[in-house]
Amino acid sequence: MRHTASGVVAAVAFGTLALAPAAAAGPVHGHAGTLADMTANMTTKAAQRVGHSGRWITDDAGRVVLPVGINLMNKQAPYTVEALGFDDDDAAFLREHGFTSVRLGIFWKAVEPQPGVYDDAYLRSIRRTVNLLQSHGISTLLDMHQDMANEKFQGEGFPDWAIQTDGWPNIIKVGFPGNQFVNVALQHAYDNFHRNAPGPGGVGLADRYAAMWAHVAKTFRSTPGIIGLDLYNEPWPGTSWLGCLTSCTRPDADLSALQQKSVNAIRAVDPATAVYYEPFSTFNTGADTSVQVDGSNVGLSFHDYCTGQAIFKTYGACGVADNKVFGNAERQIGTYNQTGLLTEFGATQDATTLRAQTDLAMHHRFGWYFWSYSGLNDVTTSGPGEEEAVVLDPRKRPTGGNVDWAKLDNIEVMHPNTVAGTPNSYSYDRESKVFTMKYTAGRVAGGTFDSGSVTTIDVPSLTRMAGYRVEVTGAHVTSGTNAPQLTLALDRGATSVSVTVHGS
Repeated sequence: MRHTASGVVAAVAFGTLALAPAAAAGPVHGHAGTLADMTANMTTKAAQRVGHSGRWITDDAGRVVLPVGINLMNKQAPYTVEALGFDDDDAAFLREHGFTSVRLGIFWKAVEPQPGVYDDAYLRSIRRTVNLLQSHGISTLLDMHQDMANEKFQGEGFPDWAIQTDGWPNIIKVGFPGNQFVNVALQHAYDNFHRNAPGPGGVGLADRYAAMWAHVAKTFRSTPGIIGLDLYNEPWPGTSWLGCLTSCTRPDADLSALQQKSVNAIRAVDPATAVYYEPFSTFNTGADTSVQVDGSNVGLSFHDYCTGQAIFKTYGACGVADNKVFGNAERQIGTYNQTGLLTEFGATQDATTLRAQTDLAMHHRFGWYFWSYSGLNDVTTSGPGEEEAVVLDPRKRPTGGNVDWAKLDNIEVMHPNTVAGTPNSYSYDRESKVFTMKYTAGRVAGGTFDSGSVTTIDVPSLTRMAGYRVEVTGAHVTSGTNAPQLTLALDRGATSVSVTVHGS
């Protein structure tokens, strides 16, 4: 079924959609000792949404939530992962290997194939995938994905009707990501979108986008398991790209206004679900941002890709650039009192890169999403699909030679899931299979957790094969022997907890 939305578009265009206050947030992740118990808990709580307190994502008990996830999307028509072959076996595989969340790609072109006409059959397919993931205890971050705007630029994402090139010829085509730098028609298409140029029916393109997001948010506002909405994947600064390597004031202002329209439209129909904005993709390699998006339960979605590694296939000096990315992210969320997620990194088989970036995310205590589950149908990648994929072909079972086990071994780490307190530090040593974590009993929003409050730590399949043992002070273990999710209950009178998990 397709749904027309001229009234919603008009409301957005004339600024009548007000920013609504946030509702009470709730948990997406469970805290039982087994995967079955965790899934049952999520099913019970699923209609609720996570909130945040400062930099921390929080559940309805005030515990810190730290998602560890993976990107999942189909960049070719019909733009659903059902068509890609993703099914129950794949979801079970993800949860078995410690992934608690998925960043699921949706595409403007599929949602709104004609101006003001929404394809609800497409959204029903997306909901079926969300429900499937939820049944396995995996939350979903819905990501409005694009790369190089549209197929005519060797990319995907925007509808054909939303492309305005100001008459510039679409001649130079060197693939992804090169077209962003050399294809002037593509650059003007971005400029017009970001500046809300009038499109079909005289309605601004950014206004159409915000109305589309309102329709998506309304469609999913009661769907269990949604951890957030990612507004706009890797926006590109159009004709201003070169200047944005140093200063990006005007383009950042345009991008801020565009994403603020979408936040306001979403809040008019959904007061609770977390919304994540993105800076220009120059941020991914160390450039700073002045993008500012306000509202309740709003956070930063950022990526980390080292240019040197992509070109020379070695991590080399990437440590400097990666630390700058994380430092800029810390500054952004600190300035605006927001939370943040590392929603993309990886897309490589290089073990040094994968380990370094995963370790950085843990060091900075950011939830993260690896790129990607599969490379099938990925038309915008700088390498072959298998270079980025954990599972080579989701049409086949995720076993044996269909899994890149070496890559998985680098990103499959023990990690906290929910923390009844404030995380001070956590890390995982892959060689010794030792996880360490320290946290206090203090709530991130103020106050202190009661004794018995539960913290959960995921112990994925590869790290618990031969069992594990736990050393803990300030809490006691309440899960079973070698459970896939370790649960710790706070001891009476304890103000801090230190835990070490030794894999065999």
